[in-house]
Order: sequence, then C-alpha cells, then structure tokens
Amino acid sequence: MTTETTLEPASPPERSAPLLTASDLHIAFPGRRGADPARAVDGVDLDIRRGEIVALVGESGCGKTTLARSLLGLVPPTSGRVTFDGKPLDYRSRALKAYRKRVQLVLQDPSGSLNPRHTVYEAVAEGLRIHGYGGDERAAVGDALSRAGLRPPERFFLRYPHELSGGQRQRVVIAGALVLEPELIVADEPVASLDASVRGEILALLLRLREELGLSALVVTHDLGLAWNIADRVAVMYLGRIVETGAVEDVLTAPQHPYTQALLSVLPEAEGEPVVLTGEPPDPSRVPGGCRFHARCQILAGGEAERAGVASDCRTKDLPVLSGAGGTQVACHWAAVRG
Repeated sequence: MTTETTLEPASPPERSAPLLTASDLHIAFPGRRGADPARAVDGVDLDIRRGEIVALVGESGCGKTTLARSLLGLVPPTSGRVTFDGKPLDYRSRALKAYRKRVQLVLQDPSGSLNPRHTVYEAVAEGLRIHGYGGDERAAVGDALSRAGLRPPERFFLRYPHELSGGQRQRVVIAGALVLEPELIVADEPVASLDASVRGEILALLLRLREELGLSALVVTHDLGLAWNIADRVAVMYLGRIVETGAVEDVLTAPQHPYTQALLSVLPEAEGEPVVLTGEPPDPSRVPGGCRFHARCQILAGGEAERAGVASDCRTKDLPVLSGAGGTQVACHWAAVRG
C-alpha cells in the first residue's frame, strides 16, 4: 500500500493513557426550513495516545472535519465530551486559549493559511505574540523554522508567501504550529494541495517530528494511501460515525467493513475491480435506519448479506458506537457473522 513515496513507518508507541479522548461525541446543526437537525457527528469514541499518529479517513461530507474542529475546541459538542490530558475540555475563553497552545491546527491550503502581507517571520511569530511569549522571539521562530526543514531559518525571515514554493509554504504553516511547542497537532488534509513530488517530504517531516518531539497527531484525510504511509492507527468514518478502527496494518491489509473495502479498491495498486458505490452519502439530517451504509453497500446489493442471514439486520438494526479502546473494531452486521 503506497502513494507516490513509500516511507518507513516508525514503531508504534507503547500503549499508555490517552492524551486526547472523545467520548460519545455528538454534534448536530440546525436543519434548514424546519428540517431535522443534521447529525454531523453522531456518536464517536476516539482516543489519541502520546507520540501516536491517528488517521481519520472518509469521503467528503462524512463528518471528519467537523469532528476534528470539535477536538480543537472550535465546535462545542451537542453532547458527549472531549478530554485532554485527563481533564474535560473547558470551553471558557481563557481555558480554550491555553488549550489551543497545546493543540495546534495545520490546514490543507497553506496559501489560504498565510497572510500574503506578512513575512514568514511574522507568520510564525504570530502565535507567540497571541500567547504573550516572554522569551527570545527570534530564537523561537528560527528554531521552529529549522525543525520544519527551512534552513538556515534566517534566510526565510523576510520572505513573503508568494516567494515560496507550495512545499515551503506548508513548512511555514507547520513551523507556526511548532513554535508554541504543542503536544498534539490536527492536520486537515496536510498534503492535498501539494505536488506529488513534495508530498512524501511533508509526510516524512511529520514522522520525524513525532520521533524528535514525541508529538501526537490526528491526520484528517480521504487518502488511505497517505494513512498507510504515516499512521499508527486508522479510523474510517462514514455519515457521522467511525465504522472501522484499528492498527493501520490490520485495517488496510484486511479491511472488514464493506465501506473500507470500497475505499481501498480504488487505490492505483489495488488488485481486482474497483468497487463503485451507488449514489452519494445520505443527508445527515435523514440518517437511514439500520446500518447507515446499507443503501450503498455492495455486500448487501450482491446478496452476500442475504446468504449470511443478516440482510434484515442490515436494513433495520442500528449498530453500537465503537469504543475508543485499542484493537481492531468494526460496525458491520455482515463482518460480525463472518468472524
């Protein structure tokens, strides 16, 4: 399982108490014109341990970005809670400011993340100034740029975003997160806007930062190949819920959920015919009964669920929320009877 560049995955961290935990998280947005609320995140348990990289994977609209924003404290949950370092997330402004120093966001589009009127130095120093840093600002900015692979850092201080390549701009964004010495970064499609030639470099940088700094990361992506190259664990999300989760090697080499199988089947190196899912994901304000994937499921459509005796369950019986504990887990009636 590779993308353009194959990386040597680092050894997974030893099991420890989670750094960040989402517990039965629900996020609903008001429906339009009297419609039912849109259940963007509909019962999610997820944890991230120190020094661990977790990939959150799914199609556009599945709820993964909303979940990531909630873990950052940007979207308060409708119910459930987020816990960081053993303490529930406090949504009061002062507490959130302190939390966001420890948990930083790296966005997909570096051009949109950087103010075109600010130099690289100003872009990286912004976080220090917001948080009232009292140390040597120039040294901190230089160290962050150096860790992000922009060396010598002084060479980049007075440059503007338009003078940099796409890969260099993404490194500046990463440096802006690193300058606050966070414990966790949330990277939303961190290489989606980059040329294939530099994607591997940015992924290698994230792995190196994990090794050097013990940094944890949640990487939000639609690309299972990227998850294979960088993650210790993967969580596959569909219509507001995680439907399969486990060690990346287990989930991506032996996927159990039909949705995961379909996503993997369209990768360039996949064997056999790609699985073409019918239709678009359902409207989150009208989540279907039973398994929420059943209307698009190739296993149900092909008669395999009927032969396994679970077709009725697929259409009528909801599945429990997967726990945040370790080990491979899958929310699928058909996978359950297959063992």
